[in-house]
Amino acid sequence: ELQLVESGGALVQPGGSLRLSCTSSGFYLDDSAIGWFRQSPGKEREGTSCISSTDGSTYYADSVKGRFTISSDNAKNTVYLQMNSLKPEDTAVYYCAAVLGVYSGSAYYMQEQAHHYWGQGTQVTVSS
Repeated sequence: ELQLVESGGALVQPGGSLRLSCTSSGFYLDDSAIGWFRQSPGKEREGTSCISSTDGSTYYADSVKGRFTISSDNAKNTVYLQMNSLKPEDTAVYYCAAVLGVYSGSAYYMQEQAHHYWGQGTQVTVSS
């Protein structure tokens, strides 16, 4: 069974940092694209970043560019989202999602419809 499991969500003060992890089981990341999405109450889910494990290309939403970094450790089947300089507006449930059979990166993988597999989400709360 193909699964994605997120971890690392927490309560953090504004300006703080968190690292989220997304670990896959049932498939390897080598030929996949992974996206990190988030959803706040009353808002639509939005893509924050994505990475192609094939060529390592990354893409970011303007709202997180320069603060968030997505990376992949294929040996551990894990994708990370390093979040720095966190703001209250970053508060959301964060989801990772995957699509297999990807051979080059694209900003297309910032879109929900590009992905077939989803994790259950992890809560990030930025508050003093």
